Amino acid sequence: MLENSTIARPYATAVFELAQETGRVQEWSATLELLGMLAADSAMRQLMTNPKVSRDQLRDLVFDVCGDGLDGPGRNLARLLVQGDRLQYAQNIKTQYEQMRAAAEGKVDVEVVTPYSLDEQQQAGIAESISERLGKQVNIKTSVDEALIGGAGIRAGDSIIDASLRGRLTELRNELAR
Repeated sequence: MLENSTIARPYATAVFELAQETGRVQEWSATLELLGMLAADSAMRQLMTNPKVSRDQLRDLVFDVCGDGLDGPGRNLARLLVQGDRLQYAQNIKTQYEQMRAAAEGKVDVEVVTPYSLDEQQQAGIAESISERLGKQVNIKTSVDEALIGGAGIRAGDSIIDASLRGRLTELRNELAR
């Protein structure tokens, strides 16, 4: 959701800048992973929306559950998220943080959707082609959507390439409808 991304972005940016300044990029990944898993838990989600649970109680619960997984700066972030009623965005913050980290490290996650499973050689060929085009190291993830009929859909960050037969048929239909 756009709203979730918009709310999470300033937190992710601040954490990423702090992580770079302090040289603790990996540690912050682990901290955000922990907070994201906690916020995604169904029991925790119920507590976050329960009006009978105060923010102080919720903060203390987060600290207890996370234990030594949260250092001082991690506790400060958790406290800030709980007090601002933003803990539910922890997974979005983690996702955006990891995107910033990958960009800074010259890496990009690429999702490739095809109507059939790709073998290792096909994945390597696609990864190499995209890597050359973007000038970054590519981490490729594939999935199957038989509705594509043929071709592929590729998403690299904010860029989307729809080279599927279904996409081309949709374009043709739109052109003919004009």
